[in-house]
Amino acid sequence: MRAELSVSEARRIALTAQGFNALSRGGDVSVTQLRKLTGRLGLVQIDSVNVLVRAHYLPHFSRLGAYSRARLDAVVAAKPKRFFEYWGHEASLLPIDCHPLLRWRMARALRGKGVWKPLEPFASERRGEADAMLDRVRAEGPLAASDVTGNRASKGMWVWSDAKHALEWLFWAGLVAATHRRGSFERVYDLPERVLPRTILQCPTPRGIDARRMLLARSAEALGIATADDLRDYYRIPAADVPPLLEQLVEEGTIAPVRVRGWQQQAYLHKDARAGRKIEGSALLSPFDPLIWHRPRVERLFGFRYRLEIYTPAHKREHGYYVLPFMLDGALVARVDLKADRKVGTLMIQRAHVEPAAPGCTVERLLAELCLLASWLGLSSIAVAPAAEIDPAFVARGAIG
Repeated sequence: MRAELSVSEARRIALTAQGFNALSRGGDVSVTQLRKLTGRLGLVQIDSVNVLVRAHYLPHFSRLGAYSRARLDAVVAAKPKRFFEYWGHEASLLPIDCHPLLRWRMARALRGKGVWKPLEPFASERRGEADAMLDRVRAEGPLAASDVTGNRASKGMWVWSDAKHALEWLFWAGLVAATHRRGSFERVYDLPERVLPRTILQCPTPRGIDARRMLLARSAEALGIATADDLRDYYRIPAADVPPLLEQLVEEGTIAPVRVRGWQQQAYLHKDARAGRKIEGSALLSPFDPLIWHRPRVERLFGFRYRLEIYTPAHKREHGYYVLPFMLDGALVARVDLKADRKVGTLMIQRAHVEPAAPGCTVERLLAELCLLASWLGLSSIAVAPAAEIDPAFVARGAIG
């Protein structure tokens, strides 16, 4: 491939790498397809926000169409485990062979490094409490934080936040593993040897720097073409490690430096990356989709400014609480703020906005995609929320009145 590429070529490479090159969204989606796509992405982010549907279900819908969520649950739960939960990008579902590559992160957490600040004391002055919790998991597991509430009166030690924090630190440090999520999406923990395959636990632990190089290589494969910052962000690699590791990957032939016209930063192309044919089809994208979770990359590839506004006060939000960009034929052309009102079986449109350069068919194609989404979620209707902010383009084209 040439040493200089256009943004359009870079975009096709990125979309192909992320599984959008063949939007054959229809028919029965098999377990094998779900498994292959999860592995191809390298990780799928998990998030507790459930205003529409849990975040880890959406990337598969965006690429494969209306699949069975129960089938994806079965893929994740299957024994021996092919996927496990840990901190990849954020909380993530990862291929099981990634476990040895993340043990450096577990080792850092064991020393109280790289974890959420309230968890740091469990590596030092509160280590005894963490060990007591580990003993309890060993004796009674699997356990969730809610299983150990109410013990303050009997033992004078645990309250909800203590139990949850101790378990979270043990999980971060790799001393417990997640068996599954239950009920209100609560993580359930057990000993790693009772959750993960023995063959994985017996795999040698690579040096931290080597593991991070391998993670960067996986980032490059999943992204196709990317800057150093894009590659770092995918698995949240320490920034100081990235430049020398990229040099090694270039020397090995895993990636090659290329220039993308209009980009200020150096780009890197994975050795197996392909531009593919013209990207056709439509898809709604989760805010946590790996294609768009690194916002500077979205602007470089698509010329589309996108921000997650979940934690922004309502009166300061520009586009809404849970906004999904709409991709049409490889371009981001609209965005919709959506909510599933499960009580009445309705997909609620809170806000909708069409980009200035969007083609004339955008509203029609977006509405078709919303119908597909509603059906997949088991919702029988689509409605505009009271006081919704709807782009005049929708009304002008007779789509929404």
